[in-house]
Amino acid sequence: RRPNSVRGKGDWSKQDWVNRSHMQDEADQPQAKTFAMGLDFIEQNHDEDNWYLQIETFDPHEPYFSNSNYKDQYDIDGGKLGDEDWPPYGPVSDDKRELSRHYQQQNAALISMCDHYLGKVLDAMDKHDLWKDTMLIVCTDHGFLLGEHDHWGKCSMPFWNEVANTPLFIWDPRSGVQGERRRALVQMIDFAPTLLEYFGQEAPETMQGKALKDTIADDTPVREAAIFGMFGAHVNVTDGRYVYMRACETETNSPLYEYTYAVQHMRKTYSPGELKDIELAGPFSFTKGCQVPRISRNDGGYLFDGGPNKYGHLLFDNEADYAQESPVDDSKVESRMIELLIREMKASDAPVEQFERLGLRI
Repeated sequence: RRPNSVRGKGDWSKQDWVNRSHMQDEADQPQAKTFAMGLDFIEQNHDEDNWYLQIETFDPHEPYFSNSNYKDQYDIDGGKLGDEDWPPYGPVSDDKRELSRHYQQQNAALISMCDHYLGKVLDAMDKHDLWKDTMLIVCTDHGFLLGEHDHWGKCSMPFWNEVANTPLFIWDPRSGVQGERRRALVQMIDFAPTLLEYFGQEAPETMQGKALKDTIADDTPVREAAIFGMFGAHVNVTDGRYVYMRACETETNSPLYEYTYAVQHMRKTYSPGELKDIELAGPFSFTKGCQVPRISRNDGGYLFDGGPNKYGHLLFDNEADYAQESPVDDSKVESRMIELLIREMKASDAPVEQFERLGLRI
């Protein structure tokens, strides 16, 4: 039987249905097979030194495909909502709000599956006493909206906390700190220098990330502010308490350019018309003296539903309003956050037109 979750999605629907039909047994599913290979690596190499293992399963990720032993842990409506487990991206319409809780439960079932297999890694570390000399990092790349802020997905809206503030657990055997939280502001760019330092290697000068050894041990801060966001959308900055989201200040979301050697969109190549005015730019501080192609995105790039100015500039106080439901109107705080944003954009060698697009004076 074709699952409801894959109806109406064209070729993706057909391929997803075919894939599922070949992996009804949990052992045949990608997550189980990936963890099995990772656990096999540990079994073969736990007595060796200087090894590195990354287990990346893509889960939890939509579609929320898991077996009944995980779904049965949750009150999933199997009636009129059926097997629906693939939320679309975009605003939640009034007639679809009941699906949000259903998606949340399907997601929870898949997270339970992830917990089960992560537990196998922890068991392996127990079995071989790896805690004494092996670092463990548990993380993810982004969050996902399942009805929060009346949205599903992660791209066609501001990067609220549900998307941007991701789980991170690190065990460092040198300090042996466990069961504690840290307030220091860290980012994914810190993973590489953290691992290099652990293996006794120098991080390249062009790396902006910081080794987290001392942060893990005693909450030593590594930065005052961090920027994040998505191409053509808000450029955001946080100091750990406040989050400031700076929207474009032009109706066309321009000037906007892509700087890349990967001359393609996510699902198609660039058209000849898009490449007509391509030129070389740079070099930038992070391109090792090389210029890079600069491609105009006068189409406005990836715009929000309703246009690039739909949400405007947003300021949130995470301590008072972590759900980010009530923007703050505080000109003094906003001015300070704008200064941090400009400073961090300059430190990242942001192209000059980005400041113009955001209406920032430099």
